[in-house]
Parts: sequence; structure tokens; C-alpha cells
Amino acid sequence: MIRKAVAVGIKPDQIEEYERIHADVWPEVLDNIRRHHITNYSIFRMGTTLFGYYEYVGNDFEADMADMRLDLKNQEWWAITDNMQFPLPGAVEGETWMEIPEVFHTD
Repeated sequence: MIRKAVAVGIKPDQIEEYERIHADVWPEVLDNIRRHHITNYSIFRMGTTLFGYYEYVGNDFEADMADMRLDLKNQEWWAITDNMQFPLPGAVEGETWMEIPEVFHTD
């Protein structure tokens, strides 16, 4: 299992709508997440920063993420949510969400 943490900015005027649509995520998007071996997925907000956490339980993270990006319903969802977000300083050029390195973990 791989633990992933990510962060992105959320436009202040989009917070309410972002939270509204995430209260009722499309079933196809949830299915896509599950089919690509992502579990325990959460998004938290602090001010205008969103923090995501999930666990990947598959065998080929890169292949699953590449396949996930091909899903048309997921692309439609991201077209909506990506316009609500902005990359944080330090994000990789061309990517909205940035990975946060793990510095501590205990079970």
C-alpha cells in the first residue's frame, strides 16, 4: 500500500460550490477511483488550501493513474473542479495538485 498526500489552492469564490459538488460526487467518479485501487480517499480544506489523502492498494500506480485519466466521466468532473483550483507554489509545471512528502507515519 502506498500513502499519498497532495495539495492545491481553491479559489475563494469557488469554495462553496466545490464543497457542494463534493457532498454528492458522481457515482461514475467514485467507481473510477475504486477501480484504480484508490481507497481511504479524503479531501480537507484549510482556508484556500485543499489537502488530499488516499491510499493506493494496486500493483502499478503509474499505469492505474494513466488509465484513470482516460475515463471520460472523470475528465468531465476534472474540467469542472480544475477551474475552481490553482497550483500552489512549488507545484510541478502543468500540474494542479502537488504531492506532499511524508515525513512521519506510525500505525
